[in-house]
Amino acid sequence: MLKEKIRQLAGSIQEETIANRRYLHAHPELSYKEINTAAFIAGKLKDLGIPFEPMANTGLVALLQGNKPGSDQVVALRADIDALPIRELNEVPYKSQHDGVMHACGHDVHTSSLLGTATILSRMKDDFAGTVKFIFQPAEELIPGGASMMIKEGVLENPRPHHVLGQHTMPELPAGKVGFRGGRYMASNDEIFITVKGKGGHGAMPHLGIDPVVIACHIVIALQQIVSRRVNPLLPSVLSFGKMLAQGATNVIPDQVRLEGTFRSMDEQWRREAHAKIKKMAISIAEGMEGACDIEIHQGYPVLINDEKLTSITRTHAEEFLGADNVVDLDIWMAAEDFAYFTQNAEACFYRLGVRNEARGIVSGLHTATFDADEQALETGAGLMAYLALKTLGN
Repeated sequence: MLKEKIRQLAGSIQEETIANRRYLHAHPELSYKEINTAAFIAGKLKDLGIPFEPMANTGLVALLQGNKPGSDQVVALRADIDALPIRELNEVPYKSQHDGVMHACGHDVHTSSLLGTATILSRMKDDFAGTVKFIFQPAEELIPGGASMMIKEGVLENPRPHHVLGQHTMPELPAGKVGFRGGRYMASNDEIFITVKGKGGHGAMPHLGIDPVVIACHIVIALQQIVSRRVNPLLPSVLSFGKMLAQGATNVIPDQVRLEGTFRSMDEQWRREAHAKIKKMAISIAEGMEGACDIEIHQGYPVLINDEKLTSITRTHAEEFLGADNVVDLDIWMAAEDFAYFTQNAEACFYRLGVRNEARGIVSGLHTATFDADEQALETGAGLMAYLALKTLGN
């Protein structure tokens, strides 16, 4: 059976898949700088005899065609390859060798799993019809995101995939399990930069100036009304400010204050409306308090909406491969992902791969300095994606 052959192959290459993951984890590279990572992937694809070409500077796209006749179906499988500017605190043999850079979001797992999938399918060319497109995408962690760049350069053409699948680590879910959600799944994300201008002076004589710190505080508090009073409570939104820079002193009122934050939503129309409301409210408050306000909103990734039909079918196939007990339904996730661009341009499904192992203390969240993954998840990730690819192609 197809399922049993894939399982056997996934198990037989597990040691190699782990070695790939550990190499990638130990040698992380930041967004748009994944030169050695791309070279490593290229070397592995060459060894497999899978033709590929570079794209979006440090990305790669590869094609593998089954030898069985009778299908023009194409499925694309995507993995992101970049790391984060985080100093790793794990004491493991494969700890990051690049100080201040770490695979803290599981992209090393995604990439090694997809290389495992490529290995499995390269050994099964006589067992399937159709074409598999492997997308190794750079710069998921930094706007504008590598997905948009690859799409602009034609990654979804020549040939055009009928479906696109992607997977992402989930530290809340035990290794061996996966999760799915059809429809709206992940939020849009936008970066907000506000400069509040006033007139600085001595802290003992505030009446002689215009205090931008007080104005900025009013703006931060007032803008919370955007999500608490200006949108339907059934529509999730998040507005958070994580940086406030007022370079005064205990007795010095500065001339200006810098605010930086994020806005996230699950609806594109409300997203656009919220941008206008944020700008209007911030400027009005500053002017009403005799100051001024410059505001920029950098638009990030869109809402990620999984194709309902494809997700339902893919979930069923996952149950076939892993067993129903190992497939769960997911709630919405207010994080953002540039895989959303693929969902805007093709029928796509983005699902989650469990990597948690409480017995071994592998419990840290994404984007933390102690994030790690139970490497048994690699066998699940590589095997499941191979099975999903072939089932999606109609085999």
